[in-house]
Amino acid sequence: MKTIVLNAQVREGLGKGNSKRLRSEGFVPAIFYGYETESVAIKVNTSELIRALVKERGETAFIKLGIKSGKGRKVEKLSVIKDMQIDTIGKKPVHVDFYEIRMDRTLAVDVPIIFSGTPVGIEEGGELQQLKRTLKASGLPSDLPESLEVDISGLSIGDSIKIKDIALEDGVQILDLDDVAVVSVVPTRTSLMTEEEGGEEEEAVTEEAASASEGEEAQTE
Repeated sequence: MKTIVLNAQVREGLGKGNSKRLRSEGFVPAIFYGYETESVAIKVNTSELIRALVKERGETAFIKLGIKSGKGRKVEKLSVIKDMQIDTIGKKPVHVDFYEIRMDRTLAVDVPIIFSGTPVGIEEGGELQQLKRTLKASGLPSDLPESLEVDISGLSIGDSIKIKDIALEDGVQILDLDDVAVVSVVPTRTSLMTEEEGGEEEEAVTEEAASASEGEEAQTE
């Protein structure tokens, strides 16, 4: 899995007032914590964080935090983003939770699903429905994938791919329910109307043939 390097600083002072001040100065208030790890209040540069997230969009990545204290000492900690609050108006992060990674301990993360190929059902008049965009995967950090690629080219109208159909590497487990569909191809209103019209035309032809047959029999009599 890819690793992003991100600088951080220990922050002093908590509360809404201090957090608001940090954001006005171009920082995102955050917290770093983990298993048997004391939580540390930190701050990261807003622009650097956004650039890192945009660069790795669509994939899960580890984040190597270079945490610098007020005394100038810097320590590096490997982490993942466990939670991130976004400002609904400005569309910018306003708070981030970084969770420390231990390479010998299993970790559960949301792994993006990447769909490849064009379903044959689309050419048949169907519509693609992406029911899930991420899956909760568990495993050792070194085994976890950046994303899960799913080939959907063979899907016809009415077909779907469920979680149990997705191939996984050894040591990785999906925590979502096996029988849940992640993608499907469904008939559109247009295709349904076409089928109905085709059925009506076929019925009309059958009725016409039956009437002609009856007419011939009447003439014979």
